[in-house]
Amino acid sequence: MKNIIDRFIGYVKIDTQSDPTSDTTPSTQKQWDLATKLVEELKSIGMQEVTIDENAYIMATLPGNVDHDVPTIGFISHFDTTPDFSGTRVNPKIIENYDGQDIVLNAAQNIILSPDYFEDLLEYKGQTLITTDGTTLLGADDKAGIAEIMTAMEYLIAHPEIKHGKIRVGFTPDEEIGRGAHKFDVPAFGAEWAYTMDGSQIGELEYENFNAAGAKITVHGKSVHPGYAKGKMVNAILIANKIISELPEYEIPEKTADREGFFHVHDINGTIEKTEIGLIIRDHDRVAFEQKKQLLTQMVHELNLKNNNCIEIGIKDQYYNMREKIEPVMHIVDIAKEAMEEIGITPIIKPIRGGTDGSQLSFMGLPCPNIFAGGHNFHGKYEYVPVESMQKAVETIVKISELTAKKAK
Repeated sequence: MKNIIDRFIGYVKIDTQSDPTSDTTPSTQKQWDLATKLVEELKSIGMQEVTIDENAYIMATLPGNVDHDVPTIGFISHFDTTPDFSGTRVNPKIIENYDGQDIVLNAAQNIILSPDYFEDLLEYKGQTLITTDGTTLLGADDKAGIAEIMTAMEYLIAHPEIKHGKIRVGFTPDEEIGRGAHKFDVPAFGAEWAYTMDGSQIGELEYENFNAAGAKITVHGKSVHPGYAKGKMVNAILIANKIISELPEYEIPEKTADREGFFHVHDINGTIEKTEIGLIIRDHDRVAFEQKKQLLTQMVHELNLKNNNCIEIGIKDQYYNMREKIEPVMHIVDIAKEAMEEIGITPIIKPIRGGTDGSQLSFMGLPCPNIFAGGHNFHGKYEYVPVESMQKAVETIVKISELTAKKAK
C-alpha cells in the first residue's frame, strides 16, 4: 500500500493540466515534467525498449517469460489532467480507516466531502482514501491508472514465476482535450489489443462509449448606443441566449443517464458585437448522434433566416462508439471479466458516459476496452480514490497478463 500511495502522490504533485487552445503536442510544456520522470522510472524498474517521442508519447516493453506464442497485449493511461479545474499545487490528504462521516477537505473555505451528497463514499468505510485539500482536483484521472500500470509491471518483474507474454505499456498526453490518441503510433506499439486503465469505481469494465462531437457557434452582432438602437442594434448575447434556450430541455447532462445522449453548453463568452458558444454533443446510438447534429444545424439555420445570417456554426466529430470494434473480439473483454472474478471483484459492465483514448485507438486498429482505475468525482475538488481500489487494479492487470498467456497455451 505504501508503495502505490507514494508513487501516486509523487505523480499528482506534478502539474500536467492540458490546454485545448494550444496547437502543440503535448498542449502544455509542463506535461513534459511528468513524462520525463515516467521514462526514468520505467527504466529503473527494469522495463525494456523504453521510448519517448517528440510529442511525449511513452512506450515500454515487458518481455514475455513463456515458451509458447502469446498475443502481445498493452496497458495504456494518460498523464494530463483536465483544464476544467486547477491542477496546480495539488496537496493530497490521506484518510486512513475512513469512518463513513463527512471529510473536511478545507476548513477555511468550508469545503466538505460528504456521503450525504456523494453516496459512493459509504462503500469504502474502513479503507484508506486519498482526497484533495479542496482547492484543486486530485488527478486520479488518470495518474491512478499510471501508478497501477507501473506497480503491476514492477510486480511482474519481481515475480517471474507468474507467466505472461509480451506486454506493452503506453502513457499519453492530452487525453482530457480529446487528443490523447491522435499521434499514438499503433504499429510501433505492436499490441494485438490493449486496455486503458481510465475508468472510475472498482469493477468497471467498459467497451461502449459515446459518439462525440464538438460545436462552436459564433453570433455576430451590431453595437449601437442603446438610446438610439431601435431597428439598428443586433445584440449577439440575446441571440446566443435564444440558441441555448431552444436546445431540448431534457437532453442535458444533469437530466440524462445510461445510454441517453445530451447537448452540453460548456462555455459562453461575448459582447453585443460578438458572442461565442462552445458545446458538445453526445450519444451512444450513431443514428441519434447524427440527428442531434442535424437538429443543432437546423436550429441555427432557422435563426439565421430571422437574423440576417449573423450566426456561424462549426461541428467537428471527436470520436465514435468503440463497441462496433470490440464486439468482433469480445474475448478480450471476457479475459478482463474473468480476471476480476478470479481476484474477488464483481465486474460492472456498462457504457461509458464519456470517452477514453481507447475509443479512438479501437478505430485506429487497436481494440481497447476500459478498466477501472478506482477514482471518483473526477475533474473537481471533491475527487478521491480508495487505495484498496488501486491495489485491486494492479491485481487485475497482473491477472489479465497471466490469463492471456494461459489461454494461449
